[in-house]
Amino acid sequence: MEANDKYIGRYFDNRYEILEKIGEGGMALVYKARCHRLNRFVAVKILKEDLARDADVRRRFQAESQAVAMLSHPNIMAVYDVCKTGETEYIVMELIEGITLKQYILRKGMLNWKEALHFSTQICKALSHAHSRGIVHRDIKPHNIMLLKDGSVKVADFGIARLQSKANTLTQQALGSVHYISPEQAKGAAVDTRSDLYSLGVVMYEMLTGRVPFDGETAVSVAIQHINSKPVMPRELNPDVPAGLEDITVQAMRQELEKRYRSADEMLRDLEEFRKNPDIKFGYASAVLASADQPQEENTGSMVKHSRQPAKPRTTNPAGQRVSAGEFRRRRKRAGRTSMFVGVFGVLAVILVLFLFMWRTALKGWLDPQERRITMPSFVGSYVDVIQNDPDYNGTYIFNITYQANEQYPEGYILSQSPSANRQLAVLDDGIEVTLTVSSGQNVMSMPDLVNKDYREARYELEALNLDLVIDMEPVLDDDVTTGYVISQIPEAGESLTTGMTVYVTYSSGPSVQMVDVPDVEGLSLAQAISLLEEYDLSYSTEYQDSSEPEGEVIYQSVPADYSVEIHTKIKLYVSNGALAVSPTVAP
Repeated sequence: MEANDKYIGRYFDNRYEILEKIGEGGMALVYKARCHRLNRFVAVKILKEDLARDADVRRRFQAESQAVAMLSHPNIMAVYDVCKTGETEYIVMELIEGITLKQYILRKGMLNWKEALHFSTQICKALSHAHSRGIVHRDIKPHNIMLLKDGSVKVADFGIARLQSKANTLTQQALGSVHYISPEQAKGAAVDTRSDLYSLGVVMYEMLTGRVPFDGETAVSVAIQHINSKPVMPRELNPDVPAGLEDITVQAMRQELEKRYRSADEMLRDLEEFRKNPDIKFGYASAVLASADQPQEENTGSMVKHSRQPAKPRTTNPAGQRVSAGEFRRRRKRAGRTSMFVGVFGVLAVILVLFLFMWRTALKGWLDPQERRITMPSFVGSYVDVIQNDPDYNGTYIFNITYQANEQYPEGYILSQSPSANRQLAVLDDGIEVTLTVSSGQNVMSMPDLVNKDYREARYELEALNLDLVIDMEPVLDDDVTTGYVISQIPEAGESLTTGMTVYVTYSSGPSVQMVDVPDVEGLSLAQAISLLEEYDLSYSTEYQDSSEPEGEVIYQSVPADYSVEIHTKIKLYVSNGALAVSPTVAP
């Protein structure tokens, strides 16, 4: 247990046991917890105390977290619950075992373009889902993107960045996020879904080049570059980047909002076209280069006019030192020449080994006619025990046996041989080595017990059997089994499995859910609001606030009207206490 951590060991709502601290951001502390109701591990994000004292932040934290909880997509970290215990505001989320994309980039440097494409496509799908429901992330960066062991991506912290912007200014503390903000965010202007696409473009740029497009000693200096500077083209830093992928990256990063991708779906279409044809070119990069030759217009936003100063082409060597793009290309050429020499040497070595082998098995006999030679017989189609016990072969051949599962031929049947039949070979004093591949018959193994295991672990366990199984996994609603865990299997544990069989696995997709549209109770009296919520099978909590509205009137509800939520969801009602009521003016 961490010393002086007041949350570890506590139970929230008699359900979530806080186990250990696993992270901290600008707004919240993140803990690993156990949900004792569903017997699963979850992540609990607790709003920091200094922010929790701000009533507006608390209200927006509740409302936006409730909205994000409505998102359901395989590439978005799931939000299970939005709660309050005493004065502690917190949300309960999916616990992900993995690392952030930032950690992965730091570990590997620049990624190969196929990895970058794989991750970018998943992030773009997550944004498409969120944007279709009116939610803008506002803080897309590799720190908020989790990589799972199976290579899938989860985007975290949807809806929280709007609150983060209230707490942070462009100071050194914000330096981690400012590398990825859009020009309109840097100006303090309104943002929409296209801001997320700009940030995704920056993330793609970093994956492909190993560096962010703009850097500086202060957050303000980086923000100004987002507004006025043009980045070095990715292919100048990494010539292995395909032109089409560079096109998509720079199009997402267009400073002019109207020239950027209009939607995540539009960007996804280009990513999919590139995936199908990596040689495709969209021409976006040439348009950006052409615009770079034009003089920069004066900025009319809150930032001062700043002449464009393109960042110097550079990359990072293994020691962490910056080198120029020219030096980078020279090093790649030297590496290419070295690879060529190594390749030529390798080919010569292989030729030498083949010559020695041929000399031993054939050439020596041709050059020495006195040497006894034989024709290799065909063993294919015979049975291995017959061949091994045949006295005609004893002393002449040394048999090396390898077994291979085969449903068509019975156990012991010889499937292939090396050297092949009818070859002329010299008889060696210690015998001729012959490798026989023999059928072991149908490969039969026992079905493992998968019930109560995570479905991903179950799939891995089945694939590890190397039986080429057809694995049919079906999610079903279940009120008792933890989400993602196996409910049943066919065949049952212990039954026989053979090559190519179909295995049926059902796993829980979570409890069955009944949804209801939230009614509009703002402007009603508290009693009327409670009565209406109960008609909809919704629960409630209340908080009184100073207001000029009549005492007892509902001035705000935590979940907007017409949102679909689960029945029994708790709707928080903010009620006027009439403290700011205006006294009537008496005429003289």
